Amino acid sequence: MKTQKIVPALIIANVFALIIIGITKWISLYSSDAAGIFVFSDFVIVPMLMGMITAYSWRDFDLTGLEYAKYSIWNAFIAIACAYFFLDEGYICLIIVSPLLAGFVIAGAFLGKAMFRNNGNRMNVSIFSLLLLITIADSITAAPYENEVSDTMIINAPPEKVWPYVVAYEPIKEKEEYWLFRVGMPSPVQSTAEAYCEGAGRKCIFSNGYTFDEKMTVFKPAEDLTFDIVNQPRDPEIMGHIDILRGQFILKDNGDGTTTLTGNSWYRLYVMPSWYFDAWASSVTRNVHLRVMEHIKKLSEKNV
Repeated sequence: MKTQKIVPALIIANVFALIIIGITKWISLYSSDAAGIFVFSDFVIVPMLMGMITAYSWRDFDLTGLEYAKYSIWNAFIAIACAYFFLDEGYICLIIVSPLLAGFVIAGAFLGKAMFRNNGNRMNVSIFSLLLLITIADSITAAPYENEVSDTMIINAPPEKVWPYVVAYEPIKEKEEYWLFRVGMPSPVQSTAEAYCEGAGRKCIFSNGYTFDEKMTVFKPAEDLTFDIVNQPRDPEIMGHIDILRGQFILKDNGDGTTTLTGNSWYRLYVMPSWYFDAWASSVTRNVHLRVMEHIKKLSEKNV
């Protein structure tokens, strides 16, 4: 009987969220900077509003705090399912977003519980309306976020021995260690080059067969390989969420037969809040670096 009273609020909250996100996406199309971006409000304010909607519906049910939390997790789970079926999101993306979404749905439910307990209807409507206005404004003013990730590694071989494997390397056969690679996120397995010169094409091939097409813009043997990403896969895990812009390998001769290899990557995020999603993007990028650099290290040191 209690479940029959709880479920309608969950459905209403998720229908509301789909409508609001649809509206913000439509509005964002008229802003060149914000077009297609999943804004801060989509993952923070909208989930809070979802929680507040359920709290209003449950205000007379005398639910405990534990029940509020439990049913709010159900609410977040339904939202994640809706994102999978209606927004064409990949399951890795949903794993990443689920803690953020669940946290703010729960926060919204408890905020709503406190608000509606006092029957301050005018104030409650004002707060709800203000959050809606912030959501709309956010969809217009959002802009992509760019960042760089850098990693270094010491290789027990001189730069001239390392360089060939920086440009192109044979397939990586070692098992993935990074947990997101293990649950299905594609990992790098090979790089190939059309020619060994500036302006030549290069490809980075991933474990699911996806290929990033690159153009080598700086080619200084045993010193610097910089490449722009000219084409990347249209995969729901990355399209509309992140663009990989550029990569670079810098080799430094340490003067003792070893090389310091530095890997740099630049990317642009289209999902907010940046403080949350950039932590994930940085982690994934760093583990891509380390997997490739460990392989380069192994190949270089084997031939010393």
